[in-house]
Amino acid sequence: MSLKVAHKKKPKVAFHTLGCKLNFSETSTIARGFVQEGFERVDFGESADIYVINTCSVTENADKRFKTIVKQAQKSNPEAFVAAIGCYAQLKPRELADVHGVDLVLGATEKFKLLDYINDLSKNDYGQVHSCEINEADFYVGSYAIGDRTRAFLKVQDGCDYKCTYCTIPLARGISRSDTLENVLNNAAEIASKDIKEIVLTGVNVGDYGKGEFGNKKHEHTFLDLVKALDEVPGIHRLRISSIEPNLLKNETIDFVARSNSFVPHFHIPLQSGSDALLKRMKRRYLTPLYTERVARIREVMPDACIGVDVIVGFPGETEEHFLETYNYLNELDISYLHVFTYSERDNTEAASMSDPVPKKIRSKRSRMLRGLSVKKRRAFYESQLGTSRTVLFEGENKSGYIHGFTENYVKVRMPWDPALVNTLHQVQLSEIDEEGFVRFELLREAGVG
Repeated sequence: MSLKVAHKKKPKVAFHTLGCKLNFSETSTIARGFVQEGFERVDFGESADIYVINTCSVTENADKRFKTIVKQAQKSNPEAFVAAIGCYAQLKPRELADVHGVDLVLGATEKFKLLDYINDLSKNDYGQVHSCEINEADFYVGSYAIGDRTRAFLKVQDGCDYKCTYCTIPLARGISRSDTLENVLNNAAEIASKDIKEIVLTGVNVGDYGKGEFGNKKHEHTFLDLVKALDEVPGIHRLRISSIEPNLLKNETIDFVARSNSFVPHFHIPLQSGSDALLKRMKRRYLTPLYTERVARIREVMPDACIGVDVIVGFPGETEEHFLETYNYLNELDISYLHVFTYSERDNTEAASMSDPVPKKIRSKRSRMLRGLSVKKRRAFYESQLGTSRTVLFEGENKSGYIHGFTENYVKVRMPWDPALVNTLHQVQLSEIDEEGFVRFELLREAGVG
């Protein structure tokens, strides 16, 4: 590459990722490609020759943060080459290219070819755009994130065939398609060989795994096939399923996780609304009775499982009665925490043109109420775990003099910083909840073998 000739020393590249675990896995894969081509990867806050921003467009806030991140890059090095990739780059390429300082914008099919578009490190007079029609995003690129954390995010699936009325993801990522089972298992084995203790399965719609595995819509394998095969990969201590749709989380999968070698008792299941009328308006593929059944099944076979819930407040047409229906449903449901999203209008979605928008002040009020409910739910779940013996995986970051970790069922613990504990598994007994909501514990023994 000509940029290598132009630089006697290694050119430096920095990455910033917005959004989901899937974006992190793809950023990590792209970054490894740069390193293999002779670049030095540095932190985003350092001076670099190239800054790559992997964008997200799930929330309005993620869109707005982009300009701030570009300014941060320019402050570190005004002459640096700035590239934008990811979901927002596919949805609004010209909008990103017009941001001062942006040199290159790559859409859904081009982002993995970023190196091919960088012929030198000179800044452009204007942002160049290389995007595609989203129906061209019909091939699969495998990814996984390692090196930044004690866990790895392993991408197994991409795209979505659902038509939820609020969601831009099908427009940004294309149709549902899957990695081959063989490739997933090879990536998992490679991750395990690097002494990473936990793998999180990620994708746009992971429960749809198997669709498009060999370029067709037929399911060669199911999500349950994937889970069973991964459970047999040697050297993996923990496997965790990221968000999975309730209609795709089958009882057979729940039952298998309950008796598996490596899968942990933690599920994150999007609900979005506790009102069946709104679920229909959102074009979700289930109603609350099915969701209730899924939670009950998990509690039946894994009483101590952690169950997280996604919920949207302020969706068009959400009356006070609808909201209270959601609040009361969640209050009575045996779940562990909530991820609360305040609805924001997204271009080119059906919901954006729906009647009866909810005033933003009311959206904010409802969001605060559900966030408060989440605090209550998490506290109750943590209290239910006190006195139990769990295994903690300790993180690698020193946060204000503390080391943090998570139990297999996602209880967050902390203790004074001890670098010897980083990336180790220890058996602990959970004892009390401190003033900041973390759980204290007694170390029993190391549990790193297995």
